[in-house]
Amino acid sequence: QVQLVESGGAWVQPGGSLRLSCAASGSRFNTYTIYWVRQAPGKGLEWVSAATPLGQTYYTDSVKGRFTISRDNAKNTVYLQMNSLKSEDTAVYYCALDSSGSRRGQGTQVAVSS
Repeated sequence: QVQLVESGGAWVQPGGSLRLSCAASGSRFNTYTIYWVRQAPGKGLEWVSAATPLGQTYYTDSVKGRFTISRDNAKNTVYLQMNSLKSEDTAVYYCALDSSGSRRGQGTQVAVSS
């Protein structure tokens, strides 16, 4: 069974950048598509990005051109590079084994404000 631990969240000003990391335990990490989902204050979970085992990547429209997902299967880690951050990116970010986020880690907080 794969377990996920996120890190890298912080407070940042609009226009800034952050890199989130998702460290996975378990021997089958490289067989899973890994998703990033987020939950903004008072809202439901929102799918953000995904990376397949072969490295195909997908993004929700609101982050295209600003966020980049990548994975290092040798390190069992997935990254989310977030650039040009906006206040509406403020959320708890989770990595997950499914797009709905039902199998996710504990999350890391990202706050974007001036």
